[in-house]
Amino acid sequence: MERIPMTKGGLDELESELKQLKSTARPEVIKAIAEAREHGDLSENAEYHAARERQSFIEGRIAELEDIISRADVIDPSTLSGDVVRFGATIDLVDEDTEEERTYQIVGAHEADIERGRLSITSPLSRALIGKKLGDSVEVTSPGGTKSYEILKVEYV
Repeated sequence: MERIPMTKGGLDELESELKQLKSTARPEVIKAIAEAREHGDLSENAEYHAARERQSFIEGRIAELEDIISRADVIDPSTLSGDVVRFGATIDLVDEDTEEERTYQIVGAHEADIERGRLSITSPLSRALIGKKLGDSVEVTSPGGTKSYEILKVEYV
């Protein structure tokens, strides 16, 4: 079984979602199915079919989360140090063309959220950054074209 790298925060979010699905969403959908059954003919009962479809989604997500959590390899970035970019690093970058600065943390694929500055370890930018040091320039080819970034800061928090 392949281990899935993630931060403690990412694991906590997945465990919270799993708990919510099991304790709230699953019982709600079971109740909705029972209520829809009381309405009679199931073949033409849209509420019943919608509830069953929702149940299928919830059960699938529960199974997926349980699998991910069971294979999680939690890495605590605060135990790491240095100026080389690795998993868990928080990096300040400057776009060498536009001079725009951005901050990203390299995290597992299941906890990535670009809006919150959480960059998936599998993204083209992360792959280009891994192993580079403070002050290095990296060139990244993405669907939007080729961009160059300079690493301004590397920290592990």
